[in-house]
Amino acid sequence: MSDLIIIGYDDHDTAVRAYEQIIDLNKDHIVELTGLAVVNVDSEGKSHVDTPGHLVKTGAAGGALWGALFGILFLVPVAGAVVGGALGALFGKLGKAGINDSFRKRVHELLAPGKSAVVIMSAQRTEDKFLDALRPFGGEVLQTSLTHEQERELAAELGAA
Repeated sequence: MSDLIIIGYDDHDTAVRAYEQIIDLNKDHIVELTGLAVVNVDSEGKSHVDTPGHLVKTGAAGGALWGALFGILFLVPVAGAVVGGALGALFGKLGKAGINDSFRKRVHELLAPGKSAVVIMSAQRTEDKFLDALRPFGGEVLQTSLTHEQERELAAELGAA
């Protein structure tokens, strides 16, 4: 099972410090990352990934899944999106995995102009140590989980898209 965790911050500097802490936690084997990035939303409301995706332990399917989740959460509009059949099927599978329009809307609400977030995809973590290390940074947390089966289905769907 993988967890997709998004922690929203009021400022970019705090998000970057939390990102650096998560990299240290990965080195200390407190978290096993499959994806990590910082997203900053400018004053016009446009999302920017200003810290490169930090893919630690993933194959092609995992990388495709990370990229698709990231793109759907931050680059595809929440409402009024015109989607083709393949993308529509992917959205349907994501909805079954808990990444539905409601979750995406909460992500967009979390990332108002001027805000930043750390986006984490982890295969596992030592929850108490992970939380203790990130507690000083504060932030608002959104989280959803994907079972191994859901990951496989999404990766297969991405291969067909």
